[in-house]
Amino acid sequence: MRAACCLIWRMHELLRTNDVVLLSAITALLDSAGIGHLVLDQHMSVMEGSIGLLPRRLLVEGERADDARALLDEAGFGAALGDA
Repeated sequence: MRAACCLIWRMHELLRTNDVVLLSAITALLDSAGIGHLVLDQHMSVMEGSIGLLPRRLLVEGERADDARALLDEAGFGAALGDA
């Protein structure tokens, strides 16, 4: 449990969205660039009744957050990032 807690502590929230297509495209880009990431709350739709109330959160490695932002901005996803 401690290792998982430390891992999440070092991560930076990059995006919150209910758009699973956008999330899939962004995670594919991060995978191809070798930037570690974690999607949180992706299975919460089962708990909430699939109404899309809770957005999914995308976290990236803290030390690679600037690289991830630059990559997504270059790919045209900069507007989706907002000020997160």
